[in-house]
Amino acid sequence: MYDIKSANSIIQFAKKLKGKSLRSSCDINFNEYKAKDKGGYGKLVEKHYFKYEPNSKAEPDFPKAGLELKCTPLKLLKNGEYRSKERLVMNIIDYLNVHQENFENSSFWKKNAHLLLIFYLHNKEQNLLDYLIKLVDDWKYPYQDLLIIKRDWETINQKIKDGKAHELSEGDTFYLGACTKGATALKSLRDQPFNKTKAKQRAYSLKQGYVNHIIANIAQEEQAVYGKILTQETISEHLPSIEEIVISKFEPFYGKTSIEIEEHFNLELNRKAKSYFANLTKAILGIGLNKKIEEFEKADIQVKTIRLKENNLPKEDISFKNFKYEEIVELDWEESDFKHILEQKFFFVFYQFENDILTLKKVKFWNMPYSDILEAKQVWDKTVKTIGEGKIIKVITNKGIRKTYFPKKTENRISHVRPHARDKDDCYNLPTKDKLTNVTEYTKHCFWLNARYVKDEIYLK
Repeated sequence: MYDIKSANSIIQFAKKLKGKSLRSSCDINFNEYKAKDKGGYGKLVEKHYFKYEPNSKAEPDFPKAGLELKCTPLKLLKNGEYRSKERLVMNIIDYLNVHQENFENSSFWKKNAHLLLIFYLHNKEQNLLDYLIKLVDDWKYPYQDLLIIKRDWETINQKIKDGKAHELSEGDTFYLGACTKGATALKSLRDQPFNKTKAKQRAYSLKQGYVNHIIANIAQEEQAVYGKILTQETISEHLPSIEEIVISKFEPFYGKTSIEIEEHFNLELNRKAKSYFANLTKAILGIGLNKKIEEFEKADIQVKTIRLKENNLPKEDISFKNFKYEEIVELDWEESDFKHILEQKFFFVFYQFENDILTLKKVKFWNMPYSDILEAKQVWDKTVKTIGEGKIIKVITNKGIRKTYFPKKTENRISHVRPHARDKDDCYNLPTKDKLTNVTEYTKHCFWLNARYVKDEIYLK
């Protein structure tokens, strides 16, 4: 079928799967097949297509060819493009031994230096044997990406050496993350070498944005939509990090008004448009206004422009994506979108009102500390409980205003929940009807980051 010593032979054999399903490509005994097996798709490919027994060895799946097989799901966007459904999870981080490694001899690099990627189109209405395989190819990290991934690996390793494995977060790094891995948080607790506190089991993972970059390359999609911050000259093993390079581009404009920045770059922007500050950010970074910031997209970085009042308090709280009531009650904390958002890396751009004119004050890369994520979890827990019990509306005032049991800004230092909708009739369905009013749908809500938290813990620190 293929030469186990030849990466090229294995890759060409894998490419025969493109455009097919496992049902049409493999000889599978359906009596042995378990539809709900976690990670079952990859195991089926290994056992029934490549004809080797799935294992959890530290070496690559094809050790004589130095090739690691990864099967991962796609989702189809409305514009016809494919995107990754999730991050690409790799090998488990061995807390007790990884601190003795360097990147070049690390278990991560030995296993994942050369990847064979099989992307299949996920469809919850289908049996996974019928999922269509859309893209198949190998992946070796480009030089600049590899430098960033190496720094990410070293960041994770240093946190373990500092006795903070229990505080690891995906927001610590850019392209290579340390994601939680295990059936439940309690069952997946592990010892760490420099602290008696047990840490959640984690695995190395390529962030979802980086996987999308791989997909675009394999699919040969148009790359003109991206602009780069980094050039061959701006980053090497001994030159500044992404953070340092980005901040150095903004520093000359500290104290400049938004209008002065606009004029400096000879721009004529609509100052009332939602994209106004995003375009100023792109101009400062040297990115075309019609392009996305490649490094930020790969790293899933959330860019937030904050307008500060003269007392340093943001003019507004920060909103996140609306949650769906029926979905949020089916998830546990580890799977939740809110936890995923809070663990991401943010890039804040702070402007301050001075006599009604906005002046650039500073920029900052930031990710939420572990202890604060735990505090924000209390808001998520109460929200899920409120929805699940059908106890949303507390009282309706004489003026028809609905007061709810959702967590308020006064209850939590970090976050709260309130409406995020066009109007009160912009609703999602409820899993349980509200006990007070018997309504079966309710106005869209989302989690918000408190303005005072942004001031005290991000801007002033």
